[in-house]
Parts: sequence; structure tokens; C-alpha cells
Amino acid sequence: MAKLTLLDIVQDILSDMDSDTVNSITDSVESLQIAQIVKTTFFEIITEGEWPHLGGLFSITASGNNLMPTHMTMPDNIRYVEWIKYNKKKEIADKDAYTSLMYLDPEDFISFLNQRDSTAANITTVFNADQVALLILNDAAPTYYTSFDNDVLVFDSYNSALESTLQASKLQAYGYKEPNFSLLDTFVPDLPSKAFPYLLSEAKSVAFNVLKQAANPKEEQRAIRQRRRLSQDRWRLEGGITYPNYGRRGKK
Repeated sequence: MAKLTLLDIVQDILSDMDSDTVNSITDSVESLQIAQIVKTTFFEIITEGEWPHLGGLFSITASGNNLMPTHMTMPDNIRYVEWIKYNKKKEIADKDAYTSLMYLDPEDFISFLNQRDSTAANITTVFNADQVALLILNDAAPTYYTSFDNDVLVFDSYNSALESTLQASKLQAYGYKEPNFSLLDTFVPDLPSKAFPYLLSEAKSVAFNVLKQAANPKEEQRAIRQRRRLSQDRWRLEGGITYPNYGRRGKK
């Protein structure tokens, strides 16, 4: 199936419901209700798994604050992080040495930091926004990271001989973004074309239940078939379905 606009989807559902036809989703209360149902259904589908077309490299903003040298802020539209690499070269003239960093949950991260000697010359006590002390290594690139609020990433170390704070230009990150949805006639939901039958069937099933207060077994069965097919055919590249590691933002 080709990709459909929101108006296309609403018109299809209205037709199956034997409702009045519309030329815009704003033409009737019912068409607006269906458009909202499509929006809700779209986001439910998105949260069922990770969609490859929503993945990509992204930048993380450095704190720019010498008092918080290992704090960096995530973009608002990133659902979770798949992986992070940092350039661990030891001298400015050295070749780049991007190395994967390991995610720790907040408790494990704090426990790891608390093993450090707070009186050592290579340890800097950094206070986060809530004035909690963190023992940060100041003579090496980071190895671990966590997040206490799902927005700001905190890393375990930085090399003060090279930088006053961790640098966005030295970081590579890959993750999955949160798509947008606009209640406009011409809006095309951000899904692969092969997923549109699933979106249409799911939205149609919900519309019948909510607006007509009657089940549509045929559409429900069709939606189940489409869901199963997509679960096996979501990833186009070699390797099939893959699963994210513990860098997932949702587990921070």
C-alpha cells in the first residue's frame, strides 16, 4: 500500500462506517474524532517497538559549565539512546579514538563513583543540580554514563588536560526519535508504506468500537495479521530484527 495522508485515512474509515463523506478532516465532528483516533493509534504503534526509519545519529549538548563538566543534555525528541561513543584520544595531535561507553543505571553509577577516593588529586567533587556530590575522574575520557532525570546525561570522567568540559564535537550517539503528528489533511504519518495497512486496520477497529459502539471482527483480524507480518519484516537490512542494548533511554 502506498503512503496515505490523514485525510485519505479518515475518508476510508468514514466510508466503511457508512458515514457522511468529507473533503477535510475539519468538515464534521465525526471526522475530527476519527483523525484523533488515527493520531492515538499511530503513537500506540510507534511504541510497540523500535522503527528503523526513526533511528539515526544525533548530537548531545555539552553543559558549557565548568562546575558540571560531565553533564550533557539530550535532545527533546530522542526516545532513547542505543549507543554512545566518545573520542578518547589522549593528546590533541593524536588520531581519533572513538570508544563505546557503557550505560549504568543510576544506583550502580553512584555506587561506582562512591568507590573513588575523594581526596585524590585526580578526583573532582561535582555537584549536580540538586546539590548531590559526584566523584568525577578528571584525568581520563569517560567510560560510563547514566541519567537521573531522563534528560541530562552524566558521565563518570573527563580529561581536564584537554577540555574544561566534555565536548559535543567529540561524541557520537545513535538513538530513536519521537515522531510528530499533525492534524492536517495533507499530513502523512511517519511510517513505512508497508505499515499503513496496519495503521488503517487498527484505527478502523477503534473507530467502530468508540464511535459506532460495535466491534469490527474483520478489521481486528486484519490488524493482528498486519502486526505479525510487521514484527518479522520491520528491518530491511541484513540481520533482521535487532534489539537495543542497555543504553535505552527509557531505562535511565
